[in-house]
Amino acid sequence: MTGSPAPSPAGGALWALGASWLATRVLVLLMAVGVLRISGTDVSSDVSVIYHGWYEVLQTGTFPLDDVTWQYPPGAALVIMLPGLLPWSYLVSFFVLCGVFDALAMGLLMRVGGRRGRSFTGAWTWAVGVPLLGPTVYCRYDIMVTAIAVAGLLVIARRPALGGVLLGFGGLVKVWPVLALAGTPRGRRTRRSWTAAAATAGSLGFLLTAGMNGAFEFLKFQKERGIEVESLGALPLHFAKLAGAWDGQVTMNYGSLEMLGPWVPVISDVSVAGTLLGFGWLLLWRLRAARWQPSTTFDAALAALLVFTVTSRVISPQYLVWLVGLAAVCLTVRGTSQKPVALLILPATVLTTVEFPLLFGAVQHSQPWGVAVLAARNLLLLAAAIVSCRRLWRSTRGPDAAPTLVLPAEPAAPSYPVRPGIAYEQALLDDLDPSVGRTAPTA
Repeated sequence: MTGSPAPSPAGGALWALGASWLATRVLVLLMAVGVLRISGTDVSSDVSVIYHGWYEVLQTGTFPLDDVTWQYPPGAALVIMLPGLLPWSYLVSFFVLCGVFDALAMGLLMRVGGRRGRSFTGAWTWAVGVPLLGPTVYCRYDIMVTAIAVAGLLVIARRPALGGVLLGFGGLVKVWPVLALAGTPRGRRTRRSWTAAAATAGSLGFLLTAGMNGAFEFLKFQKERGIEVESLGALPLHFAKLAGAWDGQVTMNYGSLEMLGPWVPVISDVSVAGTLLGFGWLLLWRLRAARWQPSTTFDAALAALLVFTVTSRVISPQYLVWLVGLAAVCLTVRGTSQKPVALLILPATVLTTVEFPLLFGAVQHSQPWGVAVLAARNLLLLAAAIVSCRRLWRSTRGPDAAPTLVLPAEPAAPSYPVRPGIAYEQALLDDLDPSVGRTAPTA
């Protein structure tokens, strides 16, 4: 008589992941609704006041043209209006949607992690990394956008057109998801994914522009922004203010606290130049990359997002969920080059919660403790960007020459030309058919 089979290691990991996700999300919700408080700041007001106000305006068939805090591409209107379709209050419906998108991303990471050659480390990164942002992560719509980007990246290898559609839609909602297309393999997959992304963003953008007034007014507001107090470019101003060498002011400007005054235009120009240089480097990397591995598409997406983040004039706390999401995608592949980068992103996420909401008043007034925490967080992100780009470059170089060995002469085996990228494509085939590459056991 045989007993029931023992549970597989993968099954046990799935149960542990599911339980961890559920427990941490309950804590996040308790913090978001105010049952558990880590500070006196109510971070849910962005949803209940600002987002709800935009929802009321959007229902009239126009974008919030008179509200300079509307800093988003037209697709964001679809996310802002989505809670209105649910039967609860706007705030409760928003929390429900955050939970649904969060669970979707978690489910996809768990499913991919169970495949041959993949890892559950990505799912663990999402389960643990998201709640490190505290209540803020469920009080901004960025977790929904991140879930869309995670889904797009995870399907793009097998179904490039679908991945392009998801990333194109995400780009119309928050811009940055289109950066995930930076590392698609040259050839058919790039053509299909990029074309699908452009078609999705273009057609949906056209419909929103034709159906509502002021779809692209946000570009005018973005152009006139200053330096947000939490950005990397704000650090010199904070240190100068501590030394009594900067007499500017910190004020609410275009929906965020920004530093206005001397040196701000110069730092703003440097930030824009840094973004252009960073994207130029990414283009150079793409042109010179000699090989694509199964993780290259994911690794390049994270590198591109880090470049975009550290050179931006704004680094809001919710931006860290973008980085956690793409780091989680990278870590689903055992051979990823970005493991050290993830180890830098996670402590940066913790410091972000310390900086906001715990020490945000100290940051706003350039007080020593606030500036110290902010500097540590931003320098970790800068280090992550540098390490990410360096490791991406090295992982896609041509194979190093092997040492020459003198062996006895043997009949030469016939050689066949190997098409570039064949190893990458073989890995994809292995993913599609788990039986590929396995041999029968010998007697």
